[in-house]
Formats: sequence, structure tokens, C-alpha cells
Amino acid sequence: MRIFFTGGTGKAGRHVAPYLAQQGHQVTNADLVPLDHPAVADLKVDLTDAGETYSALAGLATLDELDLPEKPAYDAVVHFAAVPRIALMSDVATYATNILSTYNVLEAATRLGVRKIVFASSETTYGICFAQGERRPLYVPVDEDHPTVPEDAYAMSKVAGEVTARSFHARTGADVYGLRINNVIEPHEYAEMFPPFLADPSLRRRNLFAYIDARDLGQMVQCCLETDGLGYEVFNVANADMSVAATSQEIRATFYDDVEVRREMGRDETYYSIDKARELLGFAPRHSWRNVLEDPGAGHD
Repeated sequence: MRIFFTGGTGKAGRHVAPYLAQQGHQVTNADLVPLDHPAVADLKVDLTDAGETYSALAGLATLDELDLPEKPAYDAVVHFAAVPRIALMSDVATYATNILSTYNVLEAATRLGVRKIVFASSETTYGICFAQGERRPLYVPVDEDHPTVPEDAYAMSKVAGEVTARSFHARTGADVYGLRINNVIEPHEYAEMFPPFLADPSLRRRNLFAYIDARDLGQMVQCCLETDGLGYEVFNVANADMSVAATSQEIRATFYDDVEVRREMGRDETYYSIDKARELLGFAPRHSWRNVLEDPGAGHD
């Protein structure tokens, strides 16, 4: 597929865009900063500008495409570009940048006839990650039916993006899949970041004790590209296990003692449910911090 990938230079994108290229796709990275990866074409685009966004999606990716009989169209759009969290820019700038870029990408893509759009939403939509003080989910495991009523500007922009995406699906009938991506972890970060998490699980409370390996996020996007006909859907994206050494039962007793538990949990099972992605897309995360670090709780149940 010829893929227009926005935000390919960001933390998640710099892994996912090359991963898609390795699967045989032709990937164009639309970003303000180049990725400089040999398998990915770079195109400098300000996605908050509707004209630039439309022009980039309608145009060439590389000079080599001049040798084709006619200008090729994009088969899919993967929209990851965003201000990635609060406290990087003002709240107003964060919200405005994210909703405007999302609208521009969805409008340009659908007007140009793209029938598959995958966009990055966020775990923050559930209102827990960036809540002031402590906020607990209404029930666990948290699935896609859990209310999304956040109070911070970043998560608000992601909820608005989901509403916008659903409306473009209703307008055009295109497949538009939203990924509520949990905390993205790069392979080198296990050794750097996880030892404190294993010692003190409270450090992961805001992320519902979950995480997503950047390589498995690439697999998730590939699953979306391979699965047609779902219309508009949102999916939680996380690894199968938690980002802490404590068991699910210990987490429940310590952090979720007064929270409704809707089903029994496996020993290390994520509280950020990925059942829907498994069932509808065939998502099967392969990576774990346990492949890099020793599990201090193994053998002591």
C-alpha cells in the first residue's frame, strides 16, 4: 500500500513508519522534522494548514514517482502527528493543534478518496492519566465502552478527534479506526525505565499499569491495514501483560479495592483490555519487559 503517515518522526512514529516499510508498504512521512530513514520518504508538512495538508496528500512522495505513467494516489492514511501530551505547550495550543490537524487530515484524505484511515487516539481519553489528583476507573478491566470524560486539554483533543473521525466515516463510509494507544515504550527503555516500576507499581497508576511496545504498535497498525469493512471503530492498544511485577490480584487489592471487577484477571494480565483488538483485528502482541528483565515475582506466587 502507498501510505501517508503523519508524525513519523515522533516517539511512536519513528518505529511504526519503518515497520510498515519493512512489511512492503511505500511510506511517506508527513512531519515538520524529517525521519531520515532510508525506507521512508520525508515530506515537510504543516498539518494545521488545510492547504498544505491537501496538497501533500494529493501530490508526489518522491521524484521517482515521476517515472510512473500517472501520479499515484494514497491507499491509506495513518495519522499519528500531534502534540503528544500536556505540559509541552499551552493548553490552548495543544488542543488547537491536535484537533485542527486531525480535521485537516481526515477531510483531505476522504475528499481524495482514501478508504482506510488509522488515527492515534489515546489512553488518556478515559480521564485517568492526566487527572488532577487520583482518579480511578469506573470498572476493570477498562474496555472501549468505559466513559471518556477527561479534564485535560490533550485528552479532550483526542476525544474530539474521535468524534470528528466518526463523523467523517458517517459522511463517506470509509474505514476509520482509532487507536487508544497506551504508554509507548521503545525497546531500549525497558532497562532504563522499568526497574523502578517493578519496585513500586504506584508509579504506573496513571497508565492503568499498562504499556505498549513500539514494535507491537507497528503490528497493530498493520492489522488495521489488513482488516477491511469494520467502518468506524476504536481499539485499546497495549501489551498483554502489565508494566509492573505485582500480580493483577495485588494491584486490585492495593489500588482498585472499591472498583467494580467485571471478570477474573490472569496473573499478569493487563487492566487495559485488548480483547476487542484481538477479536476483530487478530492483534497478538509479542513483546514484554520480561524478555529483557528478570521478573522479581516469578516463582513466588
